[in-house]
Amino acid sequence: MSTSISSMQNPSCLLYGAGDCRYEDRPIPSIEDPNDVIIRIAYTGVCGSDVSFWVHGGIKRQITPDNPVVMGHEASGTVHAIGSSISHLQPGDPVAIEPGYPCRRCELCKAGRYNLCPGMKFAAVPSSCHGTLTRFFKIPGDYCHSLVPAASASGSGSGPVDTAPKSGLGLDEAVLMEPLAVAIHSVRSVGVTLGSRVVVFGAGTVGLLCASVAREFAAKQIIVVDVKAQKLEFAESVIPNPHVTFGTYTPSATLSAEENASKILEQFDPASQDAGGSGIPGFDVAIEATGAEPCVQMGVHVLRAGGAYIQTGNGKRKMEFPIATMAEKEITVQGCFRYGPGDFQLGVRMASEGRIQVKRFITKVVPFERAVEAWETTRRGEGIKTLIQGVED
Repeated sequence: MSTSISSMQNPSCLLYGAGDCRYEDRPIPSIEDPNDVIIRIAYTGVCGSDVSFWVHGGIKRQITPDNPVVMGHEASGTVHAIGSSISHLQPGDPVAIEPGYPCRRCELCKAGRYNLCPGMKFAAVPSSCHGTLTRFFKIPGDYCHSLVPAASASGSGSGPVDTAPKSGLGLDEAVLMEPLAVAIHSVRSVGVTLGSRVVVFGAGTVGLLCASVAREFAAKQIIVVDVKAQKLEFAESVIPNPHVTFGTYTPSATLSAEENASKILEQFDPASQDAGGSGIPGFDVAIEATGAEPCVQMGVHVLRAGGAYIQTGNGKRKMEFPIATMAEKEITVQGCFRYGPGDFQLGVRMASEGRIQVKRFITKVVPFERAVEAWETTRRGEGIKTLIQGVED
């Protein structure tokens, strides 16, 4: 670690604009509210939005040199200090961090849709709050999810109590709880249920987690679509189980979106080939996790009449959309923005129980002072999930 970083009390990685990353010392946060918790960051994950910030200086809101932002939002760490109202955490506890917190007062918050709160304070969003690429990060305690292994009790009355801890998550694995919560929100919202036939577009972290969650929600068939062979190979190793019909498809660049959709149906949907049968051609659910225009279009074309489509990946704000096909099939189309109540908690439970093996998604860990290397690794599409280690002493 460089001398400059090692001499800082709270070293932080700030972005001043596209391609302009600087390490600076910032004040150590202090407890100001009884519900505050200060976390010492252990790991921060890299996602596509981080790459967009690094390359373009932002997504919807731009970072400016006079208002830089500390990067990072997928994070885990250990409790450093707690406010007087905190009872579920103690200093030293490992936690997964839910990186945004709402106002709790607006109509959307009260309706249980806090992810849409206009007053949301989300890590590393310009003009909102700073991110997790720092030594110490402060957030309300109810957005810190404990990773302390839970003791299980057995028997009754004065019988013996089993205090052996259940298996917990490592702090590296806990970084995956944020994208896993997004996947859970997507799969829940679109209505994947017992027997659903699902196509997931994109074999990046969120797409792969969507497929994994769909499997846990008892989908009977899951097809993953991506242009990168190595990502589909990883999907084939991590998603299938004996109860799921699984397949992958690589779109052809020489075919239109509708033609690629027809190829998917020919390969994986027997009902589409049985003109005289009673089945309804097409899939029940399409989860789009790339934001790429051809995949958006394919997603609508592969669905059966009455199917459901959810937009989970960010993409261009203007693109061609097959609206006539959507109307003719009466497809339900909706968006997915981050995650909602219970999604983070369910993700921690799924991962802790080993139902989703998030450890396998981690392909690279880089030191804190090499954050740019991590962003560039993700920009090149290498591996699945790259982590940035917290500041070392």
